[in-house]
Amino acid sequence: MRRYLGVVLAITVGTAGFIVVITMGQEVKKTLNTDLDLLGGATLVKVRFEEYLPNRDRFSKPPTFQSETVNALKTMQGVQAVSAAAAKMTWGTSTWYNARRSFAVLAADGLFFRVNGLAPVSGELFGADAVNERARIVVIGEELARSLFETADATGRILPIDKDLFLVTGVLGGTLAGDRVNSAFIPLTTGRDRLENLGPVDRLYIRCSSWDDVARVAEAVPAMVGMHQSAERLRVDVAWDPLKRVQRIAWWIEVFVYLAIVATLVLGGFGIWNGMMAAVQARTREIGLKKAMGAEDRDILIQFLIESLFLSSGSAAMGVLLGRVCVETMSSFLKCRPPEELFATCVMMGIGFSVLLGIGAGFYPSLRASRMEVVSAIRYE
Repeated sequence: MRRYLGVVLAITVGTAGFIVVITMGQEVKKTLNTDLDLLGGATLVKVRFEEYLPNRDRFSKPPTFQSETVNALKTMQGVQAVSAAAAKMTWGTSTWYNARRSFAVLAADGLFFRVNGLAPVSGELFGADAVNERARIVVIGEELARSLFETADATGRILPIDKDLFLVTGVLGGTLAGDRVNSAFIPLTTGRDRLENLGPVDRLYIRCSSWDDVARVAEAVPAMVGMHQSAERLRVDVAWDPLKRVQRIAWWIEVFVYLAIVATLVLGGFGIWNGMMAAVQARTREIGLKKAMGAEDRDILIQFLIESLFLSSGSAAMGVLLGRVCVETMSSFLKCRPPEELFATCVMMGIGFSVLLGIGAGFYPSLRASRMEVVSAIRYE
């Protein structure tokens, strides 16, 4: 049995790896899309109305996204979330230490920071509750905080904007913040109530479920918007270069993972073949005695095929148990659960492949055993 230990281990690990990769693949993609800075920008589709078109009045105001348009975009396949209330930036003026400072003010809804993958360097960002309560709070960029308060940790300070005072609840920073580190963010409802000359809701931020959905969503957005309002000035922006880079990296990772799984299973099959050949040679006299007592070639063939099949299917069964443990562990870590139907499908595919592997690897040794001559087998030392 010791000779089969490596075979059992290879098939067990290969089957478990196959189940985990297929079952958890989509969930891992979703987590990567949300958590990694590079993917966070790559899976974001920005939709906005141009301020003016060529040969038109350049000072005319762009239209506003209607609520039915936003709701329709949320129902599109491949869309995870939509920040529907990102307003046009306006300019506010703040007085601090007898100095006047102009900075961009963006009124945003409760999903804005989550959809854009933004995180605070101190304090916390506002959400839907602050928008519903019309809270007089502000989140400012890290660079703006330094220029206004001479420190990046401006949480708890009071910031005058136009004619109102706003409480700083968080400071924005990180890779995805970009030029937003010089801007201020207030709840959309508060901006509508308290800021003069606040522009219309003329831009949306769409978070796609995975990088595979970005191109399809970006292509379908104009038609979806056109079904509910004019899309004449509509512009759709995607970070195509980071997206292609992410897709290329993900493709190579998937190729290497699948190659590793296939190589592991093939090595397991080779191990079965080698082990069965050794078993046939070691039991040559036993085979000869069985034939002398009346066993037919078919009986010997079936006996060794069953042994090979039992070895591969037993290893696959342990691989299924190991795969289940890994899936449960990853589900708990990622705080998500893949469909049970997908797991069951992977289990059936893994067991089916192991059965074919056992039959394929054990057939030649079994055939060789069944064709032994009785006299030569009995005399074998």
